Amino acid sequence: MFSALSRPKMIQSLDSYQFDLLVIGGGITGAGIALDAVTRGLSVALIEMQDFAAGTSSRSTKLVHGGLRYLKQFEVQMVAEVGKEREIVYENAVHVTEPEWMLLPFHKGGTFGPLSTSVGLRVYDFLAGVKRDERREMLSSQETLLKEPLLKGKGLRGGGYYVEYRTDDARLTIEVIKKAVEKNALCVNYVKSESFLYENSRVVGVQAIDQLTGQILNIHASQIVNATGPWVDTVRSNDSIANGKQLKMTKGVHIVLDHKDFPLEQAVYFDTPDNRMVFAIPRNGKAYVGTTDTFFDEDPKNPVASMEDVDYLIKAIAFMFPTIKLTFDQVESTWAGVRPLIFEDGKNPSEISRKDEIWESETGLITIAGGKLTGYRKMAETIVDLVVSKLKGKYPNSMTKHLPLSGGDIGGSTQFSSFINKKIEEGRSYGLSEEQSKELAAFYGTNVDHLFSYANMLKGQTLSIPLVMAVKLYYSIYHEMVCTPSDFFIRRTGSLYFNIKEVEQHKEAVLLLMKDILGYSMEQVNYHRFELQHQLELATSFRNGETQ
Repeated sequence: MFSALSRPKMIQSLDSYQFDLLVIGGGITGAGIALDAVTRGLSVALIEMQDFAAGTSSRSTKLVHGGLRYLKQFEVQMVAEVGKEREIVYENAVHVTEPEWMLLPFHKGGTFGPLSTSVGLRVYDFLAGVKRDERREMLSSQETLLKEPLLKGKGLRGGGYYVEYRTDDARLTIEVIKKAVEKNALCVNYVKSESFLYENSRVVGVQAIDQLTGQILNIHASQIVNATGPWVDTVRSNDSIANGKQLKMTKGVHIVLDHKDFPLEQAVYFDTPDNRMVFAIPRNGKAYVGTTDTFFDEDPKNPVASMEDVDYLIKAIAFMFPTIKLTFDQVESTWAGVRPLIFEDGKNPSEISRKDEIWESETGLITIAGGKLTGYRKMAETIVDLVVSKLKGKYPNSMTKHLPLSGGDIGGSTQFSSFINKKIEEGRSYGLSEEQSKELAAFYGTNVDHLFSYANMLKGQTLSIPLVMAVKLYYSIYHEMVCTPSDFFIRRTGSLYFNIKEVEQHKEAVLLLMKDILGYSMEQVNYHRFELQHQLELATSFRNGETQ
């Protein structure tokens, strides 16, 4: 089991084994590399200085999308590649990815018109290999308003209607990592690479520090990949930055609103008065809206939504949905993420390419820079191809194209509904309601049987938190390496973003339950209490005049 209680033994293994590959970085890119490599027969370790997916991989727009916007920049190859990858990601993880019909309205004087939208979406369908029943439709202004009556009617000329794929980015990352662990990769969070180890001017390992205990580790590997996203240049600076290239950070912000304040029924991709593009997406009784795109040169660890960021999105909503009059107080929570883009002189944030590049130093350190969530599997395949070319031995080609992720071994999207119905029936015998069983099955896929076992164990007990929350907590500790309440509320459940009131209500009870299971000292209890409160404050920091 991928248990937080097994972490000390895993730390010991990191410090005493020679690996074929060490991946630094536990976001979606690093997770994908670990999975691709271990399924080819390599011995693999992965370390992450925070929690898995704590950086950019839990702070995106939560779409596995084909990059329609990149057609405007004529990045045809990127659209073709990531467009095709959408379907692969979906079929391998139907419990964390689902089709989302997106409405692209066009107004007189706007960025898009009927012809450019029709041609753009048709080219998009062709490049991305979109299946027949998900190909674009062109709608009249009346049909567009029927899809979403809140849209601005003045100057509306019609709309394009096409499919994107909605995901939970952090959950997707976790399921990739769990699959890698299932295949015997050693993946550990809260281990920070501090410096590199060398032999004969070649990098052969890292000296790292366990962030939870302070233990110093020497981790040895034949090949090392730097997949640290916004920290790529920081990690490279401990080795060498010889190619003259560097990252340029941009910040993206999203806001979350309750359905009663923004009763959005249809996902919409719309342009703003300054010709940026913004998504508005309904999700489980809420709507989230983003993203902004501004240069960012602060610490990428905890970026926040400033008053200016939130004000921009509120005004963007008012521009496209004129009957919606929002105030700062109606914004329930926010999240901000940093995009690590490859610097291109003279370009504004929205124009810089999202392409990925592989850099290799003279010491042998391999770095993957840039890239997109959607293309994680293909990026991993390319990196591991390079790694195996440098190792002695014969290794097979990538096996991940048709490899279900953890929880995804359902038989593909066509079987998902019948799977859910079956689990609803099974859930009754564990004392769960139809709604509870459906929620768990849809969220955890085939791993739901573990959660049903915890439900059975907890049935009839007096609990300090709701049963479903307790079941999720037990599972996340014993099967998903949750070490802190922030891991649970942010990366494993998304509650801090989409149900922040629930987090406020149950944060102390969850902390004390974790203390009982994980054996926190009182010093650790106080630290985790402070850290979770800090994360809650970051999600609403714009109200205090934060300007980052």
